[in-house]
Amino acid sequence: MMVEKRILVVEDSPVVLKVLNHLLSQNSIFTPVLCASYEEAQDKLKASEGGFFAAIVDLNLPDAENGEIVDLVLSRKIPCVVLTANFDDKLRLSLLNKGVLDYITKDSRYSFNHVIKVIERLHKNQGIKVLVAEDSATSRLFTRILLEQYCFNVIDAVNGQEALAKLEADSEIRMLITDHNMPLVSGYDLVRMLRFNSRFQDLVIIGLSAEGDNALSAKFIKAGANDFLKKPFYHEEFHCRVVHSLEAQEMLETIRDLASVDPLTKLKNRRYLFDQGERLFRDGSEGIALAILGLDNFKGINETYGHLIGDTLLEVLGREIQSVFSDMLVCRLGGDEFCVVSKVRGECLIDRLSAFLIRLRKKEFTEAKISLTCSVGVGIQSISSFEGLVREADLNLQEAKRLGRDRIVGQ
Repeated sequence: MMVEKRILVVEDSPVVLKVLNHLLSQNSIFTPVLCASYEEAQDKLKASEGGFFAAIVDLNLPDAENGEIVDLVLSRKIPCVVLTANFDDKLRLSLLNKGVLDYITKDSRYSFNHVIKVIERLHKNQGIKVLVAEDSATSRLFTRILLEQYCFNVIDAVNGQEALAKLEADSEIRMLITDHNMPLVSGYDLVRMLRFNSRFQDLVIIGLSAEGDNALSAKFIKAGANDFLKKPFYHEEFHCRVVHSLEAQEMLETIRDLASVDPLTKLKNRRYLFDQGERLFRDGSEGIALAILGLDNFKGINETYGHLIGDTLLEVLGREIQSVFSDMLVCRLGGDEFCVVSKVRGECLIDRLSAFLIRLRKKEFTEAKISLTCSVGVGIQSISSFEGLVREADLNLQEAKRLGRDRIVGQ
């Protein structure tokens, strides 16, 4: 269930309020709560039961002209973004040191988009684990505070060896921020070790150091780090580098997903099946089983009801298969054929396939109330390659269709 995120917006300009309300409302997760004065914001905060996820505030309000709204919001431990008409570098640094997330001036249309981007990033960061490897307690605490301001889940390590152990133990860690000069294993050596392991290819790594010349940043990046920062650094620079590195990795993962996902059913595609299937086949010490499910009489359905209905049925069937075999690898082979790869014994898979066929016979799909059946061919790992396993299942599928459809053929 999606939980709404209430965003407090404090701004005396009706036009700016309208713009922010419109932009925030574009995302169904966010619910803007609009205030035109300090007093109104105070009342909203007092009346709030569920609290606010974040706040966007103007510094100069009719009843609070000196930025008092910032102190009010921060006193409630609400992440705060300042959106103001005036740029004052001294004030900006003062507010960032107080704990403000960002200081943005209303100098262009992009300014408003940037505010929304910061709020959306906060939402995305929830649950993202970041490991900070730093032997200095002071630096470690400072980095932790900056990350927690942006809603990251922060884990600490006091040296490279401990960082490596924590990364090995927790596959959910998405980012590593590592100092260079650490005992036992330096930050540079840690990066090199991690990049030699394919398991950590998607880990975002940012190096830090207060020492060394400009060549150190190049050395880190050549070893596989995504970015490098020289200490001391500004809050804004740190946040920008962290966010840009994460977004670049997320874009890469999106592109990779597009290459491995079937656009119609949103299941993994044939390419992913063979890449992952080979890995499962090699690692399957206890053997794997594979089933190919073919929709019966799909050509006739297309001819009778049209291709749009046919596509809808493939989507629905894909969801049905995914829901029943959610603990297995489910892919669309192409056309009307789907594939299930299982680590369970062959007879266990056949029992579950039999139950699935019974379930399918009892249902009707789309407004046309179309009944569906499937023929299934099963292959068991008793041959020398994954391709051979697929070939065996395909031959059994053809045999199931020859024997009259709506049945399972396999060992």
